Amino acid sequence: MAVDNYDIITIGGGLGGAALAKVMADYGARVLVLESETRFRDRVRGEAMVSWGVCEAMELGIYENLKDAGGWDIEYLEAAFGNNAPVRRHLRTTTEPSAPRFNFFHPDVQEVLLQGALDAGATVKRGARVSGLGTQGSRSVLATVDGSEQEFTARLVVGADGRYSRTRGWGGFQTSENPDQTFCAGLLLDEMGAPDDTTHNFRIFHKSLNALLFPQRSGKVRAYLCYPTTWGEQLSAAKDIQRFIDWSVEAGTPAEFFADAVPAGPLASFNSASTWAEHPYCGGVALIGDAAGATDPMWGQGLSLTLRDVRVLRDQLISHDDWDEAGHAYAQEHDRYFTVCNTVQSWNEKVLVETGPEADARRAHVLPLWAEDPTRRLDTFASGPDHPIDEPIRRRFFGED
Repeated sequence: MAVDNYDIITIGGGLGGAALAKVMADYGARVLVLESETRFRDRVRGEAMVSWGVCEAMELGIYENLKDAGGWDIEYLEAAFGNNAPVRRHLRTTTEPSAPRFNFFHPDVQEVLLQGALDAGATVKRGARVSGLGTQGSRSVLATVDGSEQEFTARLVVGADGRYSRTRGWGGFQTSENPDQTFCAGLLLDEMGAPDDTTHNFRIFHKSLNALLFPQRSGKVRAYLCYPTTWGEQLSAAKDIQRFIDWSVEAGTPAEFFADAVPAGPLASFNSASTWAEHPYCGGVALIGDAAGATDPMWGQGLSLTLRDVRVLRDQLISHDDWDEAGHAYAQEHDRYFTVCNTVQSWNEKVLVETGPEADARRAHVLPLWAEDPTRRLDTFASGPDHPIDEPIRRRFFGED
């Protein structure tokens, strides 16, 4: 069996794997990308990057690539909670990064970034079926490419293969997860009446329904609906489209937005509980993106966390001769910012997602305090996870100070 040697092998050529391949190839690393799909197809997944993630894209030097793929800035966020009038926020002037959101069609971004990796000098093998780590230990990979099994070795193997990462298992990482609470359903729509310059967030408390709209220009919108797992129904396929629309309207989405809308992609849903690996580096294998840690997509952190992972891992690799030391430094930093995101998410769930008399009483106490002083809530989901989450911060969040 032939063995090819590289500096880095990424298992997965999506947003994280392709971005890492490009930026490390730019630094002269010999990079191999093993991607299972020969053509990226539309699936329900993140297509809206929050403001702090836009800054990560700029820092990585891939922001223009994302714009070349058809992505564009979203200046406004409108949020309506509990059937109250929506509150409009100008993101560029109210976030700590002073940046907008950024929306895109995921398959187009994947293609552009993978081409960018090729242009930077990376080797890309599509249709590759990775079967596990190889005979050379954790720094080698077995994959079937062009019909034959091959072994590839590297200084570093990177699992960029998503929420249900197989690399995580092959590398011996233990996975933690939050309790099941929410299903997240998504549907791409054409000819929808929502404005192109605004992301919408509608939420009602008594049923814990959350509807989100991410415009993709000219009436094309990615719509999401988050609802309790206790309902026991995972919306999917054409049979559930009307129910998806009805529940979205019940959550607060104006019915007229859907008046002329037609489905332009599949309807699918999934359990959105956070999953993560503690310290996502071990013995020559690093995990990035959802493979390392996936928060509930309701809060919109996934794409930004992926690019933060890429940027932090890149910075460690280019500043250390010892890549084992670099891997541990990356994992330590990842644990810090992922823990902030996951913790603030859990705090918000107690106020905005949970139902019942205790949750109602908590909201009655907390929401007026947030309205009086919005800094109590923390702006993590727009401005980023670079802040403390100590006990005084928690008490202030819940109005216990």
